[in-house]
Amino acid sequence: MFICSKCQKEYTKWSGKCENCQSWNTIIESESTLFKGTKNKKKDSKIVEIYLNNLEKNTLLTTSEIKTGILEFDNTLGGRLVPGQVILLAGSPGIGKSTLTLQLINSLSEQGKKILYLCGEESPLQIKDRAIRIKLALKNVTFVAETNVNAIEKYIASNNSKFNFIVVDSIQTLYSENAAGARGSVSQISECANIITSLSKGYNISTLIIGHITKSGDIAGPMILEHMVDTVLLFEGDKRGELRILRVEKNRFGPTDEVGIFKMELTGLKEVTDSRELLEKQVNLNGVVYCIVIEGNRPLLVEVQALCVKSYFTNPRRTSVGFDLNRLFLILAVIEKKLKISTGETDVYVNITGGIKISDPALDLAVLKAIVSSIKNSPIPSDSVYFGEIGLGGEIRKVYLEEKRIKEAKKLGFKNIISSKKTNDIQKML
Repeated sequence: MFICSKCQKEYTKWSGKCENCQSWNTIIESESTLFKGTKNKKKDSKIVEIYLNNLEKNTLLTTSEIKTGILEFDNTLGGRLVPGQVILLAGSPGIGKSTLTLQLINSLSEQGKKILYLCGEESPLQIKDRAIRIKLALKNVTFVAETNVNAIEKYIASNNSKFNFIVVDSIQTLYSENAAGARGSVSQISECANIITSLSKGYNISTLIIGHITKSGDIAGPMILEHMVDTVLLFEGDKRGELRILRVEKNRFGPTDEVGIFKMELTGLKEVTDSRELLEKQVNLNGVVYCIVIEGNRPLLVEVQALCVKSYFTNPRRTSVGFDLNRLFLILAVIEKKLKISTGETDVYVNITGGIKISDPALDLAVLKAIVSSIKNSPIPSDSVYFGEIGLGGEIRKVYLEEKRIKEAKKLGFKNIISSKKTNDIQKML
């Protein structure tokens, strides 16, 4: 049998493109799933029996909420961690997933919670060395270097009342004796995730599963992995920068419009509750503009930089970092048409500082102002902030949560706030 790693559609023969999800090169060989459900029938029945027994005795199941002690993490989850909740944490290599996890379990262990850490990618000694480097005690944490999920199942069953939290690092390193394929394959990830999820629900133990990110930015493994878990978190940022953003892609127990903001330092991740910590205010520079964007429901201050220089090429260069290149083309067209400022012989470079990617359309106005400032060599007062969406007619359009942005700008000390509320004409704005 062959199966699509994206949508799980089955085929009797290999094909280069999945007819269901239209993805290329996602169909791989897998075991036949015709009788797959019967293999684990006995095991699944055992898990259900344990769950029902616990429900009747009311000894393990509880509706109490857990505060992790990391405010930004709690806010992302909707304010708390639910017992039995299964969380998938994904991010690119080196972004800080393991560091965040260690700080999370350290905070839980200080509350007296008992944690089981399943070491698949690194040895327990290597993990403890990292904990020492960032000055974490990690009390009440049991490290187990085991990747056989069937052995892990037996171990948890024999210690069912001992652990309050489980960390799986990572799901791609686990394997099951009941599934075909190499570690990290579709069948193995699906089977291992199914067992871990069943254990978490059956014993009412909150679980954090660490996953990988592909080159295209998607979560590695079959799409069914994201459907199995309760919450999907993406840890994003530029690993060469210091800013990290924790986003919610799915959450059965809370909202999906919250974010957590962290700053990477030598001693680990520091929570950012005030966006002023991310920037050092410059004084009246050409091509430097401040903007209030919305991440989730949180206002965040970012710095937009633009540099415009004479081009020596037939086709001028347009480069953007952290800002959508297509929107940059749109803004340049509006500058050319509505402001009568020529950019045909100018290389344009736009950068959002901090190494983060912002998709908020409110950046349009700040980018436009920064470009014009760079072209005209006219400094922008550092007490000014710009946000608004630019329409093709040259108008400044209202953006989401504009009043909240204005309130945040005033709180941060900006005296000159330019948005659609002040003017809707970019010519008047300039």
